[in-house]
Amino acid sequence: MLHLLIKFTGLKNQLIKLIKQISNILYHFNKSVKIIFYNAFYDQKSQNMSTYILMKILESAPRKYDKGIYLLTLGRLNKTYDHLTLYIQRGQRVLDLGCGTGALTLRAAQKGAKVKGIDVNSQIIEIARNRARHKNLANNIALYEMGVAELGSEKSESYDIVMSGLCFSELTDNELTYTLKEVKRILKPGGLLLVADEARPKNIAKRIFNFLIRFPLVIITFIITQTTTHAVKNLSEKIRETGLLIESIKLSKLENFITLVGKKPE
Repeated sequence: MLHLLIKFTGLKNQLIKLIKQISNILYHFNKSVKIIFYNAFYDQKSQNMSTYILMKILESAPRKYDKGIYLLTLGRLNKTYDHLTLYIQRGQRVLDLGCGTGALTLRAAQKGAKVKGIDVNSQIIEIARNRARHKNLANNIALYEMGVAELGSEKSESYDIVMSGLCFSELTDNELTYTLKEVKRILKPGGLLLVADEARPKNIAKRIFNFLIRFPLVIITFIITQTTTHAVKNLSEKIRETGLLIESIKLSKLENFITLVGKKPE
C-alpha cells in the first residue's frame, strides 16, 4: 500500500507540474494573440488587416510551434534529437524528412553534415531558413517545399543518413510504406535511418493510460500550433519489412515514444 501511495504521489506531482506548464504556454499564447490584434487594429498603414494579422502570427510561429511540440512530446524531444545526431559525422549527406522549423536539420549541420531538409509547409520552411542564416549554417543546409511523395526524384544511394522527427506519425499507412521503401533506395549501403516519433503502445493498459494523458495535450497543441500527430503502429516491424536492419530501438516507459536507428545492409 505504501508503495502504491508513493507512486501515486509521484504521478500527482508530475501532473501538477504539467498543468503549470500548460497554463504558462496558454497564457503567453493568448497574450501574444491579443497584442497582434491590438497592433493590427491600430496600424493605419495596413490596407489589409487580415493579412497583417496572419503575418504577425507567422512571425511568432517558431515559439508557438516548438512549444506545442515540446508539450505534445512531454519535453523529451530535444534530448532525443541530441542523441540521434551523435550518429552524424562531418561531410556526410543527410536528408531530413518533414524538417519543420529545423530542429534536426540545424543539429546535423552543426555536426558538419551537408543537409537537405524537406517539408510541405512553405511557411515553416522559411522559419527554418531564417534560423539557418541566424546560426551561420546556411551554406550547409538546403531547404525545399517538398513532401515524401516526391522522394522518387532523389537519386538512389545518395544519402549517408535519412532522419525523421515526428514525420512518420503524420503519414497514412500507405504513405509510410512508400516512404520507407524510398528511404532504403536512397540510402547508401551501410547508411542509417534515424527516427524519433510517437508510438502506439501494444499493452492495452498503457494504451488507455496514454490516451488519457495525450488527448488533452493534442487539443492544446492543436490550438497553439494548428498541427498534431498520430501514433505510429508497429514501426519497427514496418522498417524490417522494407529490408532495413534495426541497429537500436528504445521505447519510453509508457511505450508511447520511440527512438530508432535503422541501417541499410552493406
